[in-house]
Amino acid sequence: MNDRRHDLEDLLILMAVLRDERDGCPWDLKQDWDSIVPHTLEEAYEVADAIERRAFDELPGELGDLLFQVVYYSQFAAEEGRFDFHDVVHALTAKMLRRHPHVFPDGTLASRRGGATAAEVETHQVHSRWESFKAEERAERASTSVLDDVPRALPALSRAAKLSKRAARVGFDWPDARGVIAKIREELEEVEQALAADESELAREEVGDLLFAVVNLARTLKTDPEQRLRATNAKFERRFRHVESALTEEGRLGEADLDEMERHWQQAKRIETNR
Repeated sequence: MNDRRHDLEDLLILMAVLRDERDGCPWDLKQDWDSIVPHTLEEAYEVADAIERRAFDELPGELGDLLFQVVYYSQFAAEEGRFDFHDVVHALTAKMLRRHPHVFPDGTLASRRGGATAAEVETHQVHSRWESFKAEERAERASTSVLDDVPRALPALSRAAKLSKRAARVGFDWPDARGVIAKIREELEEVEQALAADESELAREEVGDLLFAVVNLARTLKTDPEQRLRATNAKFERRFRHVESALTEEGRLGEADLDEMERHWQQAKRIETNR
């Protein structure tokens, strides 16, 4: 038995063999750029889920699955003569060196910031410089809008937060959270007006505007709306499972009315509060 630990080169060789026309895997040979994208998104969410659950024993495997997606795309590119995995590593390292002159002043891995304190590094000036570098990179790609490189494949909540954050950087924003709350009330009122007029399609559209305004409130409060909603989903699931369990014990599952379910729901809230 070979106890040697596998390294990155082993992974690159494995990927190349999986895609080999003679010796490869039939499933892997059928894949292309587009077919892998859904798997990439799924693997990213599984990493986030493992971190949120603090399932650190699962994390190496989940991170490996996510890394494999990068290796997959690099293999496609190598087969087409576009670039390879080493080009990806080089581009990433060069970009990070360029964006961190406060850490690598000469733009090389060997250079250091010369004893500056963490407080000095964590300044508005550093953040502004980072944004300046990103703006320059967008200009090099002939981008015409600050919104150009916000990925369309992001989950809607995350993309809404990123779009509004980009717009805020050029001054398109409320002065504080109170302004966003007023906007939420305005959007909710428009939903109510559409429902009162029996305009169901308009009401659905207004719900989208309401959600976008709520995302802006999360951004203003410096919290990620996707993470907040995932946490709320988990909380809802815990409490509803308690309701189901309690009703099962009473022999009332499937028969209980809303008042009975609400009673157990409030009990679940109290249990969580008292922990």
